[in-house]
Amino acid sequence: MRTVEAQLRRVLDAAVRPAPIRVDISSAQGLLCAEEVVADRALPGFDQAAVDGFAVRSVDVRVAAEEPVELPVVGEVAVGSRQAHRLQPGQAVRVATGAPLPTLADAVVPHDHTDAADDPGSKGTGHRARLTVKTPVPSAAWVRRVGEDVAPGDVAVRRGATVGPAQVGLLAAVGRTKVLVHPRPRVSVLAVGDELVDLDRTPGTGQVVDVNSYALAAAAADAGAEVTRLPIASADATALREAVESALARSEIVVLAGGVGGRLGEDVQDTLSALGPVDISRVAMHPGSVQGFGRLGAEEIPTFLLPANPVSALVAFEVLVRPLIRLALGRQELHRREVTASLLSPVTSPPGRRSYVRGRLLRDRGTADYLAQPLGGSDSHLLSSLAEANALIVIDEDTTEVGMDAPVRVSFLAPRT
Repeated sequence: MRTVEAQLRRVLDAAVRPAPIRVDISSAQGLLCAEEVVADRALPGFDQAAVDGFAVRSVDVRVAAEEPVELPVVGEVAVGSRQAHRLQPGQAVRVATGAPLPTLADAVVPHDHTDAADDPGSKGTGHRARLTVKTPVPSAAWVRRVGEDVAPGDVAVRRGATVGPAQVGLLAAVGRTKVLVHPRPRVSVLAVGDELVDLDRTPGTGQVVDVNSYALAAAAADAGAEVTRLPIASADATALREAVESALARSEIVVLAGGVGGRLGEDVQDTLSALGPVDISRVAMHPGSVQGFGRLGAEEIPTFLLPANPVSALVAFEVLVRPLIRLALGRQELHRREVTASLLSPVTSPPGRRSYVRGRLLRDRGTADYLAQPLGGSDSHLLSSLAEANALIVIDEDTTEVGMDAPVRVSFLAPRT
């Protein structure tokens, strides 16, 4: 029986990482930047007012603390103004937030620091010929200096950074319409089995609805992949080979659910072996012990054969497939966040296997310590308990019983990444 670590090493060694691609910045959300984006323009591109107020020379209002200073208001600059204004000594110009500063102005006096604030109901927005400044302002006060945020030659977005809303905004601000990113790996998911029917059919005797392709496709998308869910594949050798060949042609990763145990598993392994080395074996984990992995097709695409049981399939996906998707995305952190929690009820685990027990992770209101409530017992077929879980409680291979209040490792499930 192969250890989880050994199986994971085999999987990660087979990673096929798509080459970086250049995309519109609006399509880069959630992807890793694959280049150092160097700004060739300043942000802001000009000195601008940081508040509504009056542009002044700071030297003209330096004595306002001892005695209010009266200045003539000689103009107004609105946001977006392209007309040049020049401030003479002893003058003020009304400016709006974001408006360019007049030449020679080096500070802005907020209207609340002037007698403009005393205009009933105007909030300082009315036209005035003169202004009384009540508080001095130092040079550069309430001013956004050119290049203060980003200067030409600065790295605006670093290689390896996740492109989120702020990064998209910064790319736009420095004039980038496209950016080089690590693309989402293409993952194809298909369920195998002649007993399966799709959602638009009512299952008859001996038939079951295809749950796995939907659940695993959702899991792949949650991990960050670009997912294609393919039609149910028959266990017939010719049909199965054609289905898998079609998946290999469009994918960096292929996930099959079903066809790993018993005589059917042998037939599936024989069929897929014509496309490349594939191994169905036992991994020392519970649930999901019996599974397969191979590198199929001319491109040696990593191909997983997961159990037909939906809970086993999803747990095996979480432990082995998800890290591969994260690696293909260029991520450094391949695994979910783990914490130590105290068990709220005892659990048992099969000897020699690492158990992944469905659980609900809670916080103690008094101590803020983590608490873990096991769900579903040892029955691996209870999908409802996995739907209620927000974590997996990890029990090591050399442990068969863990008592109440004992510390355990707990791995977050969604929405933690």
